[in-house]
Amino acid sequence: MIYKALISVGISIAVFFAIALGLILSQPVAPLPEMQTLDFDKLIGKAPVDPLPLVPVAMRDGWEMPTRHVAAKDKPLLVLIHGSGWHGQQFDALAGALRGQGEILAPDLRGHGATPGRRGDIDHMGQFDEDLADLIAAYRKPGQALIVAGHSSGGGLAIRFAGGPAARDVDHVILLSPFLKYNAPTVRENSGGWAHVLTRRIIGLSMLNMAGIRALNHLTMIQFSMPEPVLDGPMGHTATTHYSFRLNASFAPRMDYLGDIAKLPDFTLIAGREDEAFYAERFEPTMAAANPNGRYVILDGLGHLDVVDAPETYEIIKETLDAY
Repeated sequence: MIYKALISVGISIAVFFAIALGLILSQPVAPLPEMQTLDFDKLIGKAPVDPLPLVPVAMRDGWEMPTRHVAAKDKPLLVLIHGSGWHGQQFDALAGALRGQGEILAPDLRGHGATPGRRGDIDHMGQFDEDLADLIAAYRKPGQALIVAGHSSGGGLAIRFAGGPAARDVDHVILLSPFLKYNAPTVRENSGGWAHVLTRRIIGLSMLNMAGIRALNHLTMIQFSMPEPVLDGPMGHTATTHYSFRLNASFAPRMDYLGDIAKLPDFTLIAGREDEAFYAERFEPTMAAANPNGRYVILDGLGHLDVVDAPETYEIIKETLDAY
């Protein structure tokens, strides 16, 4: 009987792994067809901004994270986290406008930008949390207020970071059209055509991770529909068009995203009413039930990418910095 039971268990395990690997292998990465995506026209056409200089900041594993630093004496520390596929340069105009209002850090997250390490990949799940903690520790002075802000997936990372062990260290969170989770009611299908998710791969990799096997977490599980004018432009070499399983999982709140939201300190959410990736009007009813400490600002006539450089966004962040 024991022998038969062992055989049965062995067969079940073999079938489990065969299904997981079959799902992963059945969906290879392929070039994306031309499809509807986020509106990059305003981003491409806007007047150029002098780029802020980058300084390398050493992380705990020795990797140096390229970071834009705008110094300010006796002001709060503001950390700006970029969205998926791009890098901290998206905040050059905003950070320049806020000069003197706060000490500002705008990093190129690991896996992104001109010097990404391994583009679209990190070493392990949760490494972004470690990197943000190391960056803040390198600059934050005793008693200095800390404000963490992020756009899109960067907003999701801000929720993850401020809703995790660092919760007691963050004074305020600013969320610019944040990604909450793939199954949140705020997310449009495929994020408005921006994200192409390799669903079978995700299921297979999730099965392996449930079994404690993480050897394949470097595999691509999401691709981004970056427009050709961006890829062919002067900054095209800095774009990131795919993420590994472990990077993507780290660039968002945890599975219990409402649990992360519940732990946030006071926060402000800003979104454009014409957001192509998310349903702007659904943020407040989704999040307020978990945390009553939020302020929600919906800006008419603005899309997903427009909200970063909107004058209203600048004014709200300035008011927040002045409050601390």
